[in-house]
Amino acid sequence: MRVTPEHNEKIAKMTFSSVYPHYVAKVEKKGRTVEELHQVISWLTGYDEEQLQKFILQKTTFKDFFEQADIHPNAHLITGVICGYRVEEIEYPLTRQVRYLDKLVDELAKGKAMEKILRAG
Repeated sequence: MRVTPEHNEKIAKMTFSSVYPHYVAKVEKKGRTVEELHQVISWLTGYDEEQLQKFILQKTTFKDFFEQADIHPNAHLITGVICGYRVEEIEYPLTRQVRYLDKLVDELAKGKAMEKILRAG
C-alpha cells in the first residue's frame, strides 16, 4: 500500500487527544493498563506523564506531538503491518512515527511482553 501526500497531511492534522481514548480503550479491553500504555508512549517519544496530559489538554496535532518528541533510537526496530501499511516501508517520517505508536499499542493490546514491545535486549 502506498501512502499518499493527502494521507500524510490528514495524519499530521489529527490531534493526539482524538486518538488517545482509542488507545486506552484498546489496551484496557485486552486487560492491559493505562500505566503500561504510558510506558510504551514514553519509550517511543521520551514524554513523561505530565507532558502527555498537556498534549491531550492542548489538543496537540500529531505533527507537533512528534516534532517535539525525542524518538527512541531503537524505534527503527518496530516492524510489521499496521492499518494495512508495512511500517518499515513508510517513507514520510511523521506517518512512520504515528504508525510506530499504533504498532506498539497493538502489540500491548495483543499481550506481548513489555520487554519485547520496548525492543529490549
